[in-house]
Amino acid sequence: MAADLDVMNLFIIAGGTLAIPILAFLASFLLWPSALIKVYYWYWRRTLGLQVRFADCGGYRFCYSCRGKPGMRPSILMLHGFSAHKDTWLTVVKYLPKHLHIVCVDMPGHEGTTRTNMEDYSIDGQVQRIRQFVQTIRLNRKPFHLVGTAMGGNVAGVYAACFPSEVCSMTLICPDGIRHPCETKFDNHLQDLEHSNYTLSIPLIPTTPEEMEDMFRLCSHVRYKIPYQILQGLVDVRQPHNTFYQEVFLEIIGEKSRYALQEHLQQIKAPLQVIWGKQDQVVDVSGAAVISEMLPGCRVDLLENCGHSVVMEKPCRTAKLILDFIILQQNARSASKELS
Repeated sequence: MAADLDVMNLFIIAGGTLAIPILAFLASFLLWPSALIKVYYWYWRRTLGLQVRFADCGGYRFCYSCRGKPGMRPSILMLHGFSAHKDTWLTVVKYLPKHLHIVCVDMPGHEGTTRTNMEDYSIDGQVQRIRQFVQTIRLNRKPFHLVGTAMGGNVAGVYAACFPSEVCSMTLICPDGIRHPCETKFDNHLQDLEHSNYTLSIPLIPTTPEEMEDMFRLCSHVRYKIPYQILQGLVDVRQPHNTFYQEVFLEIIGEKSRYALQEHLQQIKAPLQVIWGKQDQVVDVSGAAVISEMLPGCRVDLLENCGHSVVMEKPCRTAKLILDFIILQQNARSASKELS
């Protein structure tokens, strides 16, 4: 299966972790994969010019990475999906111009951001925390472009609806929070989970190398050959956080959060771009039609040979689509000012 993948872009969806040939080679010498993964993140952040920073507010700490300074183009805030982290966006950032001001934050409770009570992990709770982050780093001094994928897309959409003056435009990538007409493989898993009262294993929270491999098949249309040592290393990285992931998962599929994006769609005022993989097995691509029907002016880009993990499978294409949309909206605003 062809995809725009190179050494950097062998990015797998397991909590944003990366597996590359050299990682597999070193693992074969019994070097610990989880430690190598951390080194790999550090290397690519450094290569791409991203700096890791912390923002403290009222005893709560946000961890984020950033590059560039606010300029003529809007700043870009990127929100990752469930059980991932800020480095999810490394593959996309690679293809964005270095002069753009980019901020990638660890979502509430994820990676380096403070883990508190369950109220913070509903979609509304995450929106309030992200607003706190935006205010703390003063990102809202001028309207910014907001990007969110999966769970982060649900949060991004609700954020834009609640704080319209802060968002000049936005991109949602395979967002959760929509009643999509067609069921997916993951929807079938959810039904089985509900019938079992959540005693069955959750496909997005693997606990063995075999379950990790199954998750890759679910989330990606592209098929990867991943050595067993690397699969085990990825499981080891995630294992200490699995109880937290389960709590968050149950919160975001609960009645309060499950369709939060759809319930807020008509309140979104910012120009909207939707990017979706046509072969998404987690959140069906039919959700894009639901969004475009409710917001007829939105732009929809459907990607061939691409699943749920769009930022892994099509990073170059995704970066170009986002940049083109930002420039288009900025030009439209400039033309509107000239006419007025």
